[in-house]
Formats: sequence, C-alpha cells, structure tokens
Amino acid sequence: MTKLFGTDGVRGTANTSPMTAEMALRIGAAVGRYFRREGESSVHRVVIGKDTRLSGYMFENALTAGLTSTGMNVLLLGPVPTPAVGLLTRSMRADLGVMISASHNPAQDNGIKFFGPDGFKLSDRVEAEIEALVASGVEPTSAAEIGRAKRIDDSRFRYIERVKSSFPRQMRLDGLKVVIDCANGAAHHVAPMALWELGATVIPVGVSPNGHNINDNCGSTHPQSAAETVVAHGADVGICLDGDADRVILLDENGNIGDGDQFMALMAARWKAEGRLRGDALVATVMSNLGLEHFLQARGVRLERTGVGDRYVVERMREGGYNLGGEQSGHIVMTDYATTGDGLMAGLQFLAEMIRSDKPASALLHQFEPVPQLLENVRFSAGQTPLEDADVKAAIAQAEADLADKGRLLIRKSGTEPLVRVMAEHEDAALMSRSVQSVVAAVEQAVTD
Repeated sequence: MTKLFGTDGVRGTANTSPMTAEMALRIGAAVGRYFRREGESSVHRVVIGKDTRLSGYMFENALTAGLTSTGMNVLLLGPVPTPAVGLLTRSMRADLGVMISASHNPAQDNGIKFFGPDGFKLSDRVEAEIEALVASGVEPTSAAEIGRAKRIDDSRFRYIERVKSSFPRQMRLDGLKVVIDCANGAAHHVAPMALWELGATVIPVGVSPNGHNINDNCGSTHPQSAAETVVAHGADVGICLDGDADRVILLDENGNIGDGDQFMALMAARWKAEGRLRGDALVATVMSNLGLEHFLQARGVRLERTGVGDRYVVERMREGGYNLGGEQSGHIVMTDYATTGDGLMAGLQFLAEMIRSDKPASALLHQFEPVPQLLENVRFSAGQTPLEDADVKAAIAQAEADLADKGRLLIRKSGTEPLVRVMAEHEDAALMSRSVQSVVAAVEQAVTD
C-alpha cells in the first residue's frame, strides 16, 4: 500500500484513491483500534468535524462506521473550523479528533486530519502506526460493544465563545468596519457571528456554501474579491480565511495584502516588547521570507525554521517551549490560545493591535521590506519522480550556486498536491527569475519525457 499520510493528514480527489469511502472506513477502524486499547473499560469518544464540501457527508458516514465498529462513540460536530476540532477534542475529553477537509484545495478534493486527546495533531510516528493498522486490517469489536453516534448541536457556539475569550476583555470592535471572507467554507457562520458579537460592522463574503464552491475565487488563496469589497465599502480591514479556517490573509484599508510573515513580524515584535514571547523566538517554515529573518534579528528575536506544514511548526514550538509560530501562507499558531493554526483568532489579534496602537491596517501590515521572492509550481503525474532526473539535479545545483551570495533556493514536492514547488529569494530579482525559470524548465522537460 502506498503511503497514506502527507504533510497534513490524508488528502486527495474524492472518490479516487486514497480518498474513497472504503478507505475512510478502513482508516476509521484503524484509528479507532489505535486509540481504544484492549482491556480499557472507560468510555471512548471521538469528535468529527468537517468543512462544506459535498463529499464530506460521505466521509463522515464512512469514518463513523469504521470508528463505531471498534467501540468508539462518535460525536458529530457538523461544519466547523479545523481549530474547533482541536479545541473540542480536548474540552470534551475525547480520545481522538477528526477533521474532514482539504483546507485550501478545490471542492473536488477532500482530506482527513487527526488530533490526539491533547488537541494537537498526531506525530509522524503515530501516523505510521495507524498506516500499518490500515494495511493489516483490524478486527471489529463484539456486537455488544459497538459504539454510538450522536450529533452535537452547539459546537459552533462553543467555538465562538472560545475564540472571543482570546480577545482582550476590555476591548470592543465598535466603529470598525470589517470584511470577512469565509471562502464558502467551515467558518461561514462562526466568523461573521463572532465579529458581530464583539461590536464590528461586518461585511461578509464567501458565506453561501453549496458543496461545490469552497475556495472558489474566494478566501485566503483568492483574496481579490474581498479586496474589492474592502475598497468598495470603505472598510478598515479585510480578513480572508481558507476553507477550514485554519489560515488567514489580511487586507488593509486599500485592499493590499499582508501575508503571514508580516503578521508574525507584528506579533513577535509586540510580544517581545511585552516580555511574553517565550524563548525570544518565532517558529516559521523554510518558506518565510529572508526579510522577516532580518527584521527579527534587529529586535533580538531568533527565527527557528522548520519544514513546510503547520504541524511541523507546532511540533518545534512544543519541543522548544515557544508560543508563537506560523507560515507565510497564513497559518498562525498561538499556543497560549489554541493547539493549531486559527485564522479567525489571528484576525481578532490583529484587530486588537489596530485598536491598541490606533494605527490603520496599512501601517501594521508592512513591518518589513520583503526580499524579492518567486514561487513557481510544476505539476507531475502519479509515479513520476522529476527531482531524481539528472538534468533537474544539474539545473538545481547551478541555480543554487548562482543565488548563494545573497539569496537562497528551495525545491520541494508539495505534501498535499502533485506539484514540485520551486522557490527562490535574492536581492537581484532578474537573477532570481532566471534561476527559477531554469529549474522549472528542467522539471517540465522531465515530466514530459
């Protein structure tokens, strides 16, 4: 059996291996067996959330069948953000949390993410053990021990209250006009409601999910519509979430984009000044801009880099005792408040900083001048290994040598899509572009040969 787990759980096109109902049932049985040890007599619970994809119904039912067959009691949350699953897994004393979502991917894709009883995503070691159980199969429990399934009707409201509790109690959002783009995804109800309850004038975008339009020209990966709405309505700020609301891209009052690096720079500098940045460090991935690193160094803050994926950011944060981390793409992790990236919570922290500093979003979303960066993607087919091609290796080596003095080159396979990602940074934008294009051309040639 090919490897199931990628950068963030199991992911793929719905009704195509590995994202089939049959595989979801097998995965449900495997994780149920893993987290329900034999001989334990306590009640075993698992919470399942999902985003708004049509295929979510299919996977929810298949996972429920697999889990209950091993004696797990399933609590169905319905459409909720990914961070809500992490929160409710822990607060409801569940043994396991499951989120059915392909995050920022298009509607035809779906995925399954897992959270342990502490509300954090599973480690590579645990995922490998679960994969082994999926491959070998598990015996169902006896008829007398089959689990039950129950729908939890107030999960959204529990999450809203938790998110609001992260916002300074003495503050209100009165007078702020906020565009919130929910990507027709999991936060389409909770995000506008939380902002409204805190006093903001809310202009919602992407809040009409139909099962097929999640992330479709909206949300954090397509913020243009929200940017136009900010300008058209004279809003103070735009908050763009992705399909499962674990990442955020911010827009200033002019519709200009501020990515995760700019937000992390803002928060790291603020928390450092307040003495609340643990370890005087920020954890980010290899994708974060060199400009962020220079900004932090000037303020006595260390940048700890990890592989791509918010799960690896969180693992490093837990290992080092750090409390702030994230990704350029908008995953912002603040372990003082949550166990995983939370786009809405990050958005509220930004609004709090606007109020505290009495500065417009445009002043806060430009903390540093980025080093020129270019990212290109090359799609490949199943079974292809373009990065092992001799000509590709030679092109990469040459590009690395060309950029070595004042920049860097990063080549990696995506953990969620069949893409080779070619990223470079350099003060000389023309040299950077030539280097990237030479590698891209070599990879394209390799996948067409």
